[in-house]
Amino acid sequence: MNNYLIKKYWKLALLISAALIAAASLWYTNTLVDNLKAEERQKARIWADATRVMVNAAEMDNDVTFPLSVVMANGTIPVIATIEDSFRVEGGHTPDSYTIIAHRNLDSAKVQQPGYLNAKIAQMRSQIDPIELDFVEGQKIVIYYEHSILLTQLRWYPYIQLTVIGLFLLVSYFAFSYSRRSEQNQVWVGMSKETAHQLGTPISSMVAWLELLGEEGQVPPHILEEMENDLNRLEIITERFSKIGSEPVLTDLSIGAIVTETVTYLRKRLSSHVQFEIHDESEGALVPLNAPLFAWVIENITKNAVDAMEGSGKIDYRIYKKEGSVCLEISDTGKGIPSGKFKTIFKPGYTTKKRGWGLGLSLVKRIVENYHRGKIIVKESIPNQRTTFKITLK
Repeated sequence: MNNYLIKKYWKLALLISAALIAAASLWYTNTLVDNLKAEERQKARIWADATRVMVNAAEMDNDVTFPLSVVMANGTIPVIATIEDSFRVEGGHTPDSYTIIAHRNLDSAKVQQPGYLNAKIAQMRSQIDPIELDFVEGQKIVIYYEHSILLTQLRWYPYIQLTVIGLFLLVSYFAFSYSRRSEQNQVWVGMSKETAHQLGTPISSMVAWLELLGEEGQVPPHILEEMENDLNRLEIITERFSKIGSEPVLTDLSIGAIVTETVTYLRKRLSSHVQFEIHDESEGALVPLNAPLFAWVIENITKNAVDAMEGSGKIDYRIYKKEGSVCLEISDTGKGIPSGKFKTIFKPGYTTKKRGWGLGLSLVKRIVENYHRGKIIVKESIPNQRTTFKITLK
């Protein structure tokens, strides 16, 4: 299992764990809310009983100290007590008339406003079923109430908590990812420049040896020419590595010329069962390019295509202009790419080969999008028929 899949499974496991924690938190909080709702309704009923007793006691000139203390003990639940006709309340009908006899835990300033208590009763009735208690024949005491601020806050608390935790994790993830990418980039840049430096000495020696072989005339000219081509390619590779991490110099060049030069070199060094065709419809359009780096893009995609075709098939290069841009499409007749992997293949570490680091297409994407401000996508992929990469440059 490669590193990409391992990281993917770890992310999935962490995501599932986070979801389970969130679900458990919501379940527990909702359970508490339900218990508090039942408790608040019971408190409202007790308040209603105390109100009824207090009204009856007051009418009979009895001591109202105890029921009054019960009424006053409710310091959290907003309630309004009314006396209503019994036959109107039954069946859920709205009473034509009612008398407000008490209220508790409402905004004292708003209570003085005309119509506030009536509007509040309508609001409470729409949210929670009122509590009805028998009062005298033909009338009932009806208690309207709403949940306390504490209960409302508790209901929303887990969502606020999860949102804050989610934002914290998101910020932490991006900060960690940025730090990790920066560290990886520094390692990659350092290794690239060191590789370029190390290649410099043997390449210089090989240039001298090649000149000596040419002077002695013991090597056939066509072989000597190919050796020079390979040596030139090594120098280009060294230049590529030396440019990693630096802002490349872009020059107006023809994509068709770079494609032709790269394919000409690769044609003799790849499988003889692969056909290469170049269709340049760009009419010589020039694009700001860094030739060594862009040739690396073409070379990487071409070698991947040859691997996908297992050394036998056809690769087409089509260059054309479209809406102020120049496009390059590279198509092969290989085994194809699953549609779910169109973006994944450009991530570092992703590879289907037994050997390799999975950096080729990741490097291609960086060169096209970061250095040339272009865009590269998998345009299409039909299993065992055709896969097309599309590069768009301004």
